[in-house]
Amino acid sequence: MALWKVMVDGVARLARGPAVEGPSELLPPELTLDGILGAEDAAAQLAEALAARVAGSVPVGTPVLAPLDRQEVWAAGVTYPRSRDARMHESQAPDAYDRVYEAARPELFFKAAPGRAVGPGARVGVRADSGWDVPEPELALVADRSGQIVAYSIGNDVSSRSIEGENTLYLPQAKVFRGSCAVGPCLVPTEEAPPVDAMRITLEVTRDGSSVYTDEVHVATMTRTPEELIRWLYLAQDFPYGAVLLTGTAIVPEDDFTLRPGDDVRIAITGLGELRNGVEQVGAAPPPRSA
Repeated sequence: MALWKVMVDGVARLARGPAVEGPSELLPPELTLDGILGAEDAAAQLAEALAARVAGSVPVGTPVLAPLDRQEVWAAGVTYPRSRDARMHESQAPDAYDRVYEAARPELFFKAAPGRAVGPGARVGVRADSGWDVPEPELALVADRSGQIVAYSIGNDVSSRSIEGENTLYLPQAKVFRGSCAVGPCLVPTEEAPPVDAMRITLEVTRDGSSVYTDEVHVATMTRTPEELIRWLYLAQDFPYGAVLLTGTAIVPEDDFTLRPGDDVRIAITGLGELRNGVEQVGAAPPPRSA
């Protein structure tokens, strides 16, 4: 059983239902993700929410939202060997990525402010001033206010490899823009999910009805543990409503592949369902440099 966020009669509500089949039962309106993840005993609150009385059924065709309220989304990088190799290949400062892969301190960066991550069925973006853009399918850790991992979800850390490769200082522009982050389709409590080492992440990109890219990776090949990454994130940060941390990707398309407007991106993780998003272009061409 998983926790979903849906839009019913213009109001965001929590619902429950299997991660694969989708939401089926509305939960009482007083239940919120902020209330659950901001509680001292978030795991217990989550379990109680999934066992709460039913407040109605979820109508067929009800829109599913990103399963977030006021949670920030952060991301980790260079957590798989394939990610390290790809970042070294694209960058003009390859040693930086090799060093962070071996270092005790992981690469962590801000990805999306509350309300900026899109959910299933919404469109992710590719920048108009970038020529090489890729999806990055990742396991998402959902932690409570104290830094305990209480649930998992699926994340898409859409990135401009051309901007990031041009200069490592351009990382925020390569990673944070309109439609650069998708999370969903639901939150699966850790007790309900398969062991992390047993999870497999799959990616498929379709274009004009045909598959143009597919790949998969086992989360067991990640070089850092989820608990390690969360400890570093919470080391000097406060998250009163909890936080979401994307754990990095090992699926790295070849140099000649780039996302295009109109593409369809499908990410699935064992036991966590499927996150599917269309692609649109965002932004504009870069302005001329001032004299």
